[in-house]
This record gives sequence, structure tokens and C-alpha cells, in this order.
Amino acid sequence: MLCATVTGRIWSTKRVSEMPAGTILDVVVDGSSSHLLVFDPLGCGEGERVIVATGSVAAAWFPGKPPPIDALVIGIVDEASVPAGKSK
Repeated sequence: MLCATVTGRIWSTKRVSEMPAGTILDVVVDGSSSHLLVFDPLGCGEGERVIVATGSVAAAWFPGKPPPIDALVIGIVDEASVPAGKSK
């Protein structure tokens, strides 16, 4: 899993029929300059920190035949606390 910050939404007028309802977001992975496109079923907004599952785990979350998704928002970070002596 990754923590990332939402930087924007991807607008698309057409998409494959296997895609469930939701939004595609552009996020920046915490601690890097790497951008990912992630599927968002939760309704996240720009600037929010999110938890992202990637790979087959992301697609397997959906019932039935897995859609063509390899990065999925699975949570919104309300607060992060790190134990003393550990870094983010």
C-alpha cells in the first residue's frame, strides 16, 4: 500500500464498459515525485491524502470479473501518527 496526495482529476468522456462507477485521480506518492493514476470509488478531493492499493489486489476488490484497474483508493487519511523514532 502507498500513501499519496490527490493533485487532480482525470476527465474522460468515454471509458471501457468494464469500468465501475468512480473517478480517475492523479496522485503524487508521498516521499517522491512519482505520479500515479488511481481509481477512486470514495469521492476524494484535491489535496486529500489517500491510501492506495496497487496491482492485482486493487482489481480483486471488485466482485466478479476484475476490471482493468491496477491502483485503487482504499481510504482517506484523516490523521497520521508515527511512533517515536520512526520516520514517515
